[in-house]
Amino acid sequence: MTRILLAVACLLLLNTACNQPLPLASPAGYDLASPEIFKLPPALDEISGIAFKQGNPDTVYAQQDEAGKLFYFAPGQSTVQQVKFGKNVDYEDIAIMHQQVFMLSSNGTISVFPHTVVNDGGSEATLELPSLLPRGEYEGMWADGNTNQLYVLCKQCAVDKKEDNTSGYILQWSASNDITLAGEFRIKNSEIARLANKKKILFRPSAIARSPGDGQWYMLSSVNKLLVVANDSWVVKGVYPLPPALFAQPEGMAFDMHNNLYISNERGGASQATLLKFLFKNKP
Repeated sequence: MTRILLAVACLLLLNTACNQPLPLASPAGYDLASPEIFKLPPALDEISGIAFKQGNPDTVYAQQDEAGKLFYFAPGQSTVQQVKFGKNVDYEDIAIMHQQVFMLSSNGTISVFPHTVVNDGGSEATLELPSLLPRGEYEGMWADGNTNQLYVLCKQCAVDKKEDNTSGYILQWSASNDITLAGEFRIKNSEIARLANKKKILFRPSAIARSPGDGQWYMLSSVNKLLVVANDSWVVKGVYPLPPALFAQPEGMAFDMHNNLYISNERGGASQATLLKFLFKNKP
């Protein structure tokens, strides 16, 4: 009888252990399994990019596919405000730099307008900066206010078709709204595959952002359900799978001034679009 009871106890313990959630691999300082979750209203079902103004976490700025509107809201706020800035095309990401708002279209065109549209209701003119980028599809952009540069990442570009790369481009912006191509960078897909324990991978990034803490580059892929981290030389250092239960369709990413990480999900097959906040925790 004692042996039977011991066997039953062992089975119960084993079953309990099997039902415990497995730890989720995460970049240093974050726990990708434990975000603060903000549900977003239907107006942002197709949210595809997020940004902060000078890292201030009080207001999230966003845009969505096909709507030439700037959305802004406080995390957790049930309603969002919006202002029209341009025509309806396929917008994929947003960046804010020196009181200017930059919108990236999927074809690489960048629209720019003053942040003052938030206060004046959209009376300021929007400029479309000519695309200097190779033909392709683009979804990720990040702005560096220290250098006045925009980093734009290919989702799928012809130049990468026969290469083991995902290409990116650096654009130099001036206060007179001139823009020039200032540089290029490459991400090795084979390194992403190796760290993801796959033989081969076609990396299709949907967002890019730079950590204000350690300067590492974070690249998000909705298609691959991955978060990829690279150093300042674009060498891949970490690859983190994203579970669909939390990351239904991750398309937008940004850091605030406190190094907290935010990832936005389009509604996709979920009940609502979401904004996920991952608190940064220093090692003890």
